[in-house]
Amino acid sequence: MGMRAEAAVSKGDFGTTPDGHRVEVYTLTSEHVEARVTTYGARLISVRTPDRTGNLADIVLGYDTLHEWLADNKTHLGAIVGRYGNRIAKGAFTLDGHRYLSPVNNNGNTLHGGPVGFDKKFWNAKLVPNGVELTLVSLDGDMGFPGTLTAKVTYTLVRNSLTIRYQEMSDKPTVVNLTNHTYFNLSGNEQSNVLGHLVTLRAQTFTPVDRMLIPTGEIRDVRGTPMDFRVAHSIGERIDSDYEQIRLAGGYDHNWIVNGRAGTLRQAAYVREPQSGRTLTVMTTEPGVQFYSGNFLDGTYTGRHGKRYTKNMGFCLETQHYPDSPNHANFPSTVLRPGHVRSSTTVFRFGIYS
Repeated sequence: MGMRAEAAVSKGDFGTTPDGHRVEVYTLTSEHVEARVTTYGARLISVRTPDRTGNLADIVLGYDTLHEWLADNKTHLGAIVGRYGNRIAKGAFTLDGHRYLSPVNNNGNTLHGGPVGFDKKFWNAKLVPNGVELTLVSLDGDMGFPGTLTAKVTYTLVRNSLTIRYQEMSDKPTVVNLTNHTYFNLSGNEQSNVLGHLVTLRAQTFTPVDRMLIPTGEIRDVRGTPMDFRVAHSIGERIDSDYEQIRLAGGYDHNWIVNGRAGTLRQAAYVREPQSGRTLTVMTTEPGVQFYSGNFLDGTYTGRHGKRYTKNMGFCLETQHYPDSPNHANFPSTVLRPGHVRSSTTVFRFGIYS
């Protein structure tokens, strides 16, 4: 039998919301990986991969039922977040001389596009080779953002690589920063937290934040700090350090500036889980990656194995433009103008080491 590179893709029914929206689920299956995506929030709800002994298990946090997904209005598990992923200070920015305000939902700031972001929307889906393409039209003024924005997000699975392609177009100047907010736990059993996972980040610098987790505008070298992941460190090794940036966030919740040229597909992160042997490699064309150690998981929600999602039960690697970019002229621009297509690519590659 030869290796099957292509994924089999099937469509199913994931249930109906109380107000009558039918939600679909798409299952992408290759020889190595099974990934499931729903039309609610364009979410990656499940990723099953083998450990070093061949046991398949789910390595992302999530729920079994649509009802549970709808009830979680806080964590953004697995979702495509937008129109602006991450934080905008005080929900305010100025574009071409116009001041715009987005509703605040996080300590007086706008997080992940506001209270009704793209994670709460129902996307239209269609099958494509090896995957599914999801489309959302966000009208002019949606959550205070200018311009009618058309967003397309395509998930494709080939062998052990899940690729997410983003495309956005707008009929007016706007700002946009889409990312995927999957929480990984490579142990695959959710019985253990992620503090033992070994993380490498291909980043020389990061963007420090203030006490509201808004970037100060500084670009700081990681050397000599607990933010230095140029060689592998476990998530837990320095997470309780007295370093001011760690104290402010209660752990890691920062934007690292990925080495190499933005716009080119290059490695941003590599994670190994010693017990299971599972690995995750993250490649992206984006300029930054938000490494988040699940600091705000507080036990409110119970996941698919009956395990409460408490602090550090999952980690995120959200490929992105920098947080609050519209308010920092020295950050790469997130402005999208009519007639232009913004596009980016992120690849999650799953593996094992012996």
